[in-house]
Amino acid sequence: MFNSRTSSAIDTYFDFRSDTPAGADPDSDSKTLRSYHQLLWSKPLPDGREFSLSTSRPGVYLYHSSPEVGEFRLSSDTIATSQRKRLNQFYSQMSHGVNVAFHHLGYTIGGMLVFPGTQVDGKGTINQDRGTNAKIADRFDLTLECISRHYSGGTSPLSATLERYADFFALFGSFAGYVEFFHLQDLVADDGSIRWFHEFNDFEGSALPSDLGSYTRYREKTLDFVAARNERIAALGL
Repeated sequence: MFNSRTSSAIDTYFDFRSDTPAGADPDSDSKTLRSYHQLLWSKPLPDGREFSLSTSRPGVYLYHSSPEVGEFRLSSDTIATSQRKRLNQFYSQMSHGVNVAFHHLGYTIGGMLVFPGTQVDGKGTINQDRGTNAKIADRFDLTLECISRHYSGGTSPLSATLERYADFFALFGSFAGYVEFFHLQDLVADDGSIRWFHEFNDFEGSALPSDLGSYTRYREKTLDFVAARNERIAALGL
């Protein structure tokens, strides 16, 4: 289990649904989540340039603008997905308590990330495309594999999408720099390969579990990652 930081600015137990108006999305409407993102990601980039994020620009979730770094508008996205809609036949077989526990942990800061939030040339954002591309199916482990390939010059189902935001990924210098900046180390092995939530088939066939057993393991691995990331964030002492 991860440690509570209730005496700190960031509480890794906090469920962002709890301060979100009924029917609204925590990614856009939780004031606590927005403040946590601002605090966590306002820090020096790997090359030492300062990356400070503001919440004062109207209509923009998080904003950075400086001559040294450039202009960036970021939005929040949930990266711990139960696949409740896509795989309801399995989701509905899990106990109510197990499902409640999944969503509680999934909506803590370890299950949240920021991506560029502005459309380019009217095309989908990273958040949109990773959710609608069947080869990714909103899996963050597959998204991170695509990001790794972007840095190495490889191809993936999100190649065109990530290339539209190449200036954002360039901020972190390398895949390792990106992973460290956003505290994603527990999803990456020492050799740089991804630790999969579900079997990886090189983007061939379905990205989703096909039976209850593999679905259960997918969820367990997702929560293991979120808990480990919460531990890393709690250890910052913010």
